[in-house]
Amino acid sequence: MDEKEILREKERYTFEDLTAITRILRSEGGCPWDRKQTHDSLIPCLSEEAGEVIGAIENRDMENLCEELGDLLFQVMIHSRIAQEEGFFTVDDVIGGVCRKMIRRHPHVFGDETVASAEEGVQLWERIKSVEKRKKP
Repeated sequence: MDEKEILREKERYTFEDLTAITRILRSEGGCPWDRKQTHDSLIPCLSEEAGEVIGAIENRDMENLCEELGDLLFQVMIHSRIAQEEGFFTVDDVIGGVCRKMIRRHPHVFGDETVASAEEGVQLWERIKSVEKRKKP
């Protein structure tokens, strides 16, 4: 069985499967529409998917929220794949970056800082973010 057949036959999928599906869709034997997409051409799709996630939340529709989060996740995957093809970064870099950021900006959880309320947590987050932004060129 080839990779496409294996993926078709699965009952449950993993993050690695989604990575493979995205790679296949962008490959020579993949989907012409997916292959021709760029970061710029996908802006309307990204905006639409984010809006649909918001709509599902506002409607308290958890089944739809699950589906729409998947569509939004695919936007992350295809943008990451395009960036990988262009030699900029991979989805693993995206994951690593957000993990490091969450740990860094939550020193009250992953470090020695303390906060007494959610508001103090937000203030701490904003203070750390401000320092990080000043350090960037």
